[in-house]
Amino acid sequence: MASSSSALPTTISFSVTFLILLSSLETASGCFTSIFAFGDSLADTGNYATIYPPIFHLSNGTLYCGLPPYGETYFHHPTGRCSDGRLIIDFIAEYYGLPPVPPYLMGAKHRSNSRFEAGLNFAVAGATALDVPFYGEKGISSTLANISMSTQLRWFKGLLRSLCYSSSCSEVFKSSLFLMGFGGNDYGKAFLQGKSLEETKSLVPLVISATRSAINELIDLGVVNIMVNGLLPDGCSPAMLTYFKSSNKEDYDTATGCLSWLNDFSNYHNELLQEELNRVRANHPDAFILYADYFNPLMQLFRSPEQNGFGGRSLMACCGDGGPPYNYNFTAQCGEPASTACARPSLYISWDGIHLTEAAYRFMAKGLLEGPCTTPTINTLCTSMKKDFGFASAMTSQL
Repeated sequence: MASSSSALPTTISFSVTFLILLSSLETASGCFTSIFAFGDSLADTGNYATIYPPIFHLSNGTLYCGLPPYGETYFHHPTGRCSDGRLIIDFIAEYYGLPPVPPYLMGAKHRSNSRFEAGLNFAVAGATALDVPFYGEKGISSTLANISMSTQLRWFKGLLRSLCYSSSCSEVFKSSLFLMGFGGNDYGKAFLQGKSLEETKSLVPLVISATRSAINELIDLGVVNIMVNGLLPDGCSPAMLTYFKSSNKEDYDTATGCLSWLNDFSNYHNELLQEELNRVRANHPDAFILYADYFNPLMQLFRSPEQNGFGGRSLMACCGDGGPPYNYNFTAQCGEPASTACARPSLYISWDGIHLTEAAYRFMAKGLLEGPCTTPTINTLCTSMKKDFGFASAMTSQL
């Protein structure tokens, strides 16, 4: 497991790049023509809200992102996104001149070919990389249906005949971007149900293996452009900081106040994931496999929030209950009557103690699309696509 001291520092060039990224996000049309997503609440644009109505939340005590004040900043009403506004997937779609990626389940009853040729979002809040029955055998319970990675892939494969009705899937998918991100819920469920660090660490190779298998399955179906994101620095999450509050000062990073051991765990997953993606690239040289760094951009914000346009209380949730230092209460989560939302979400990194604000997601998206936070850089991928597939449009945004 990587240590905090070795994994977290960033270079001067990284910091300078992010200062540049504070300008408005540009657009780059003519690269991807559709987006398909698999994942959890970091990408879900409405699937969870379709599966579970508000009455489920009220009776079960689970976080429900379909209640006000979710969505208040941009959409001005709840959309099923676990934020006050847009997510990274929304900013990616905007950047490439595409409409918002519709949730698969929300339009299942009245979907036409013309609607989902521009992409579909299969991500569901709470989804895990590994199946629910596996966790049952490990003594880790789940209140949700099996909305795991394998389920989402099954939904996708069920649409292949419709997606590829006029040409081969390889032809359709060569200009499609596929997003994938799992792991946070696998580990979060284990930690919050009392599993030790070593017990939870034993899940990492299994999660990475499942991710590799899913990527290989997509490639076999004709997919060539896949961006896989790593974990967030969960040690900076107000929810985890509240749950694992410690009197031992050595548990915390003195520069940020985050839980060092939990951020080390996130880095451990991210390092193993990158190693596995390198092996996938070697086995599939014709595929473009991107790693999306979700860790370092956020650490940039937690170290220097005010320098990057955020407020000084970087570890405090905008929407919640309990007040400083974290404003998180497991019994009065965002959307429940006892909770309140801050007046200016754009000054906060955390929206509800678990998920981020639109402002934080926007900052991260800029790092992915215009900065150093994808390996290889996504603009390089687009240049290769234009050369290989004959795209005429040039990228309109260069740093």
